[in-house]
Amino acid sequence: MSHLLKIERLKKVVEQGGRPYLFAGVSSTVDERETIALLGASGQGKSTLLRILALLDRQDEGTLLLHSKPSGQWQPREWRMKVCYVSQQAVMLPGSVEDNLRTVSVLHRTAFDKPLARRLMDSLGLAHIHWNKSASGLSGGEKQRLALIRSLLLRPELFLLDEITASLDVHSKHAVEEVLSAWSRNEGAAMIWVTHDLEQARNQSGRVWFMGEGTLLEDCETERFFKHPSSIEARTFLQWSEAGEQPV
Repeated sequence: MSHLLKIERLKKVVEQGGRPYLFAGVSSTVDERETIALLGASGQGKSTLLRILALLDRQDEGTLLLHSKPSGQWQPREWRMKVCYVSQQAVMLPGSVEDNLRTVSVLHRTAFDKPLARRLMDSLGLAHIHWNKSASGLSGGEKQRLALIRSLLLRPELFLLDEITASLDVHSKHAVEEVLSAWSRNEGAAMIWVTHDLEQARNQSGRVWFMGEGTLLEDCETERFFKHPSSIEARTFLQWSEAGEQPV
């Protein structure tokens, strides 16, 4: 079977808690329409892993294959048209809201889908914002949602979502979840979602990757992870999280 993305024995060398590496031996696959919750305590390398998958950081060992083609055989721009990283810290480019919406089309030389942009602005609670408004004048939550729309307009095959709802209010968070669920169903996009919100992980994902002890300790269906985690580290993580004691 050909997977959308295949990860083979990734290692990142960073001194971490007495280990000579941040993580090692990370292997898995991602298929079309999958949503994977990437869980684990802070400092386990979840964000670094996403950045490596986006070719924004470099692994020290291991291989990435997109559509069975090694990452080294892809032009970075072509890879990033298919694999899109969305950060918790939304970055607005100089100019207006519309300038920011058009950025992806300009950079990747694709047509700007204005009707889709309007629908997404409406779905994510941004319909009231004038497109000629300076993007720098938006609130943090508005910037986060605008950055997500920018990424959706690219229509990548895989989204790498790094705690993108952590700073949003409940209504905006649910709007983002609904839009992304519908997008995955309708567009076939896969998603890897770093989150510390276990309810979100349960509701949004079909699989869980759990990182601990410098590797990928769990890779299983979401229901199985929450009911019968196989590692002591995952069981402890869930117990602490349910008690509100897990550091994030």
